[in-house]
Amino acid sequence: MAGDLRQRRAAVDANGEEEERAKAGTSSGGGGGGVEEAKAAERGSGGRKEALGWLEWSRGWLATVGEFFFQRIAASHLANPLELPPLDGVSIIVTGATSGIGLEIARQLAQAGAHVVMAVRRPKTAHELIQKWQNEKSECSMPLNVEVMELDLISLDSVVKFAEAWNARMAPLHVLINNAGIFAIGEPQCFSKDGYEQHMHVNHLAPALLEMLLLPSLIRGSPSRIINVNSVMHTLGFVDAEDMNLTSGKHKYRSWLGYSNSKLAQVKFSSIFHKRIPAEAGVHIVCTSPGIVHTNVARDLPKILVAGYGLIPYFIFDAQEGSRSTLFAASDPQVPEYCETLKSEDWPVCACINYDCNPVNASEEAHNLDTSHLVWEKTLEMIGLPSDALEKLIAGEPVQCRYGAEKSE
Repeated sequence: MAGDLRQRRAAVDANGEEEERAKAGTSSGGGGGGVEEAKAAERGSGGRKEALGWLEWSRGWLATVGEFFFQRIAASHLANPLELPPLDGVSIIVTGATSGIGLEIARQLAQAGAHVVMAVRRPKTAHELIQKWQNEKSECSMPLNVEVMELDLISLDSVVKFAEAWNARMAPLHVLINNAGIFAIGEPQCFSKDGYEQHMHVNHLAPALLEMLLLPSLIRGSPSRIINVNSVMHTLGFVDAEDMNLTSGKHKYRSWLGYSNSKLAQVKFSSIFHKRIPAEAGVHIVCTSPGIVHTNVARDLPKILVAGYGLIPYFIFDAQEGSRSTLFAASDPQVPEYCETLKSEDWPVCACINYDCNPVNASEEAHNLDTSHLVWEKTLEMIGLPSDALEKLIAGEPVQCRYGAEKSE
């Protein structure tokens, strides 16, 4: 499938090259004065970009609305459920595996023979689901290889504890799926006990800490993959590395802005991770978009919008449909080759797979490597890791994390 992925990526690359040429043209003064003036207005007196431009903003909303109306048509070629290859002997951690697409991802991977670890806040619920799945299987089939480990992403201490427990096994980890997330639509700004805005904490900071601390196990499982479930709404985000909590007053807090910023931060962090991790480590990073899915996120919507969800089922994916891009990224045997191709070409963004299992280009702001490096550095600081944590973990050296009681390796 890698050849197919490269072919499907051709149009994506062409669009990206056009954007780069447009940037070059405007910077050289070749008829781009109007665009330059608009960009200058986006920057503060220090020349640093402080917000998305109107053109980027418009593209983001167009992408989001377009996905809503056309995702089902674009993904009509996909089987539902997605056909998976045999995954016997493959160890996979799935966060948020008791509801929504996480539940479908865990169930289908387990049925394909993988050893699935459900990393969840409610272990009892997970055990009940495993029993239900097992009862649905025929009596002559092998039992599912699924276990449950407690993980609460709203607590960075819990992330460290989970990673230490897994790493202590000295077992290989082949796939980490950072699926769990929140979108508290319409809710006032809320902070975790660690002091971080809740969307940024759960959707970006906790997964970033988890994937960093599990790197030794991922290297043991090489070739391995980190799959971050992202969203088209990253195109509406703008991350100021000095204001990731949205408390400076530069931008009025909105729940959708907190969510969008957290998803963009995840793409930016993943892209620098992709660039910095050496090819010989064999760890590949992919961001996937599930599409617009009717999951438990809807429970946070105003009642009128929840009712609207029920009235427009044709446009919105169910959880099984929304799980397909992540399952594809986690299981397709040629995805690692595609990631290595991007690395060899020095592509500025990590591999991104859309809801139709095709490559997709991230937003223009996601390609801004200057801010991506700042987000990388600030994220490491916020999650309590030293700036050289990646290098030490790759070398097998211990790394001290500010969270958790013990050293993490």
